[in-house]
Amino acid sequence: MGGSPLPLRNAPPLIALVDYDMGNLRSVQKGLERVGHAAVVTSDPEVVRHADKIVLPGVGAFSDAIASLRERGLVDPLCDAIAAGTPLLGICLGMQLLFERSHEDGVHEGLGVLPGEVVRFAGLPHECKVPHMGWNQLSIKRPSPVLEGIHDGDYFYFVHSYYVRPGDAGLVAAETDYHVPFCSCVHRDNVFAAQFHPEKSQACGLRLLRNFAEL
Repeated sequence: MGGSPLPLRNAPPLIALVDYDMGNLRSVQKGLERVGHAAVVTSDPEVVRHADKIVLPGVGAFSDAIASLRERGLVDPLCDAIAAGTPLLGICLGMQLLFERSHEDGVHEGLGVLPGEVVRFAGLPHECKVPHMGWNQLSIKRPSPVLEGIHDGDYFYFVHSYYVRPGDAGLVAAETDYHVPFCSCVHRDNVFAAQFHPEKSQACGLRLLRNFAEL
């Protein structure tokens, strides 16, 4: 008989892992797979726009990253999806891109999803090298669904020379101390982001990825 096919029931949510040539995509994809969730690596604006969840990773320079997002036509789909309530997880540079501007090698406009700016570590004692690289602890400031089951003092893996300075203190879900405290995790509505690399942070990082995938 004719007619339209029935929609698939219980289809798994589409997690779009945004490919703009600036991130360790396979590590994040493998991390999600380890907790039982597949992610599609994509640079297709329409896949991003209509995904059920989005992960925005990133490694490298802010100016190159925002330029690549623009060149691939991904800025509007990302912002539209966020405005529509799609959960998004930013990782490392992907977290920084969500803010209004960065002071890395000049001043560069970000996605402007969250208020605040990205600044370089400065005035640190000699023993605090830049980039901040290695394991460090979280100090949880308020509950967040992605931090469920993660405790004050748990360790995560960091590699970065710049960090976010939110324009709204209420965004801060966790801080980390590197001679001075800095914002290492944010949450507002459907937007979550971490300065550390959950895909490199063993059990705690996998827990965060699972929490996000199962929102």
